[in-house]
Amino acid sequence: MKRKADGPAGGTKPAKKRSKNALSDEEARARFRKGLFDKAVLDKYTAQYASSTPYKHCVISGLVDDDLLRNVRSEIKANVHFTPKETDIYKIHQSGDLANLDGLDDEALAKLPSLLALRDALYSQTFRDYVSHITGCGPLSGRKTDMAINVYTPGCYLLCHDDVIGSRKVSYILYLTDPDTPWQPEWGGALRLYPVVDREGEDGEVAKTPLPDAIKVIPPAWNQLSFFAVQPGESFHDVEEVYHAPSKEELEKNGGRIRMAISGWFHIPQVGEDGYVEGAEEKAAQKSGLMQLQGNPDQHDRPQAKPVRVESQDRKNEDSDDFPLDEADLEFLLKYIAPTYLTPDTIDRIADHFEEEFSITLPDILHPKFAEKLRSYVESEEAKALPENSDEIEKGAWKVARPPHKHRYLYLQLGDEKLEASPLKELLEVLLPSRQFRLWLQMATRSTVESHDLVARRFRRGKDYTLATGHDGKPRLEVNIGLTPTDGWGDAEDDDDDDASSEASSDAEASHKSKNGKKGAANGEGKGKGKGKADAADAKSKGKGKAVDKDVEPDRDEDEDEVGGHEVYMAGDEDGDEDAAIYKSSADDDNILFFQAAAWNKMTIVLRDSGTLRFVKYVSASAKGDRWDISGTFEIEEQDNEPDAEGNGEASGAGGELDESEEEFQGFSSSEDSDSD
Repeated sequence: MKRKADGPAGGTKPAKKRSKNALSDEEARARFRKGLFDKAVLDKYTAQYASSTPYKHCVISGLVDDDLLRNVRSEIKANVHFTPKETDIYKIHQSGDLANLDGLDDEALAKLPSLLALRDALYSQTFRDYVSHITGCGPLSGRKTDMAINVYTPGCYLLCHDDVIGSRKVSYILYLTDPDTPWQPEWGGALRLYPVVDREGEDGEVAKTPLPDAIKVIPPAWNQLSFFAVQPGESFHDVEEVYHAPSKEELEKNGGRIRMAISGWFHIPQVGEDGYVEGAEEKAAQKSGLMQLQGNPDQHDRPQAKPVRVESQDRKNEDSDDFPLDEADLEFLLKYIAPTYLTPDTIDRIADHFEEEFSITLPDILHPKFAEKLRSYVESEEAKALPENSDEIEKGAWKVARPPHKHRYLYLQLGDEKLEASPLKELLEVLLPSRQFRLWLQMATRSTVESHDLVARRFRRGKDYTLATGHDGKPRLEVNIGLTPTDGWGDAEDDDDDDASSEASSDAEASHKSKNGKKGAANGEGKGKGKGKADAADAKSKGKGKAVDKDVEPDRDEDEDEVGGHEVYMAGDEDGDEDAAIYKSSADDDNILFFQAAAWNKMTIVLRDSGTLRFVKYVSASAKGDRWDISGTFEIEEQDNEPDAEGNGEASGAGGELDESEEEFQGFSSSEDSDSD
């Protein structure tokens, strides 16, 4: 999956740039460690690169003159400010593009002489030739500098991607961790590389597909450079979460566990540079796009959709009955669903709300007796140790979602022979596919269901997530039943009694977001609502101008709730020039449409229109347990617009369209389906 590039964190254009300092060979070499450019050393790294796996990469320890890099780190801590940024794929603190150093005024630039010296050395002809020799990638641009300072504090991470954007040729990371407190591998923050396998499809074509488990782990270290050639469909990597310390005392002892690094790319030569080839950048982009599509890689994604169609004759017969559930149907549903949700009055109230808001949240949806059995089962399963390796896991009933640049979690689908009898299997294979549940859902949403597709999911803490994907097609119902037995996920119901009375759940919760930024939620007040911005509010409260020091680390108590696992629906970026899945730091351009934290015994129903992005946030290793749910997609019949008294088109049911001039948000729709970086 190709991801959009981020613009400068500051969001402002720099002043007129100065010309970069062209260093002589002697000046450039003086800024690196002694002996780095010796032929024997260069040959050693070249051989290391050539024999490396899972794809070619190189690690150089002690790259820069130590005194220079210590000065760089001191200047950054004192003078560089960072923006907390969070999207579906990462959570970091980031500086602006260091190419903008040339645009600073003299006073500001005078505070960063060592940083400027380092940047000029990294992009000097001398060092570019050094990297080019090791990688065999050809000439590299010295004019197009592309680097930023990223700070990962506990809880920060970057998920799997391949770095393929534009004219990037070589990706690199230079670590500026505390030189006097050596980084320990158990703190996390490692660069991890993923293997790629060739998969032959039904048409005989071969597609490159990354496996779900990284096989090369490179922990951070002071003054260490890691780099690799950017290769479409191959250079998949991530940055492991920086793990929380068990206590504040331990965190202080560890120097705050602040993973600071300069990361960036070397690009192909630009106009006027040696090695420039007209049209090369466009050809590279076209080639990378074709390579990512070659062999139709989507056919190898897991899980694959397995929709089960409803016979048209059955739908026709059911449409004529106002309340199609007979006594036997209700008796069946009562085994699983709380009685309150089965009365005609309650179903009508749910339908009225859903018809207005196009989403609804139903707490305590399961019958208390069945919920008790289900909770005991989930808790017992979570207490069992899981293998780390995906191949070992798949020897049992659970499968591992893949590829990791799209999603990773454990899942079960209908009809798996390895799935033993359990309350979870009853939900997945008895209740949710049943005619009775379909009729209930049709009444609750005033729609007609055409098919269902169901999957049980388990998101392991410290491992699993889904990245933002769009829906291309007609509106559909997406139903989710939260089965997470642990608390601390930021849900408003976290600490409520398990046997909450049906009276408390008779008023269906709802959560929706209007185009003008207003959010209404019966359950959305407090944590359940606020966490939908996933640290956007936190970014505002801390400010964008945070200096890099120990204070970057959020207060441990405050950060405990920020464990991810929430499911988010977001509008795509209408302008097409910004990462669609970024959490805004301003409520004015917050584009979250629907949010639900991981929860126990809670159903959400969302009408999802074409273009709407959806993802489940990465589950932090600091969560108290795994995130469990059953996720269902129910395709529905589209309903024609009915004219109102004035002859204007008007929405009729969940699939109806509305006049574009309507101010209030009506449904989950977006003009664009896009990815994020």
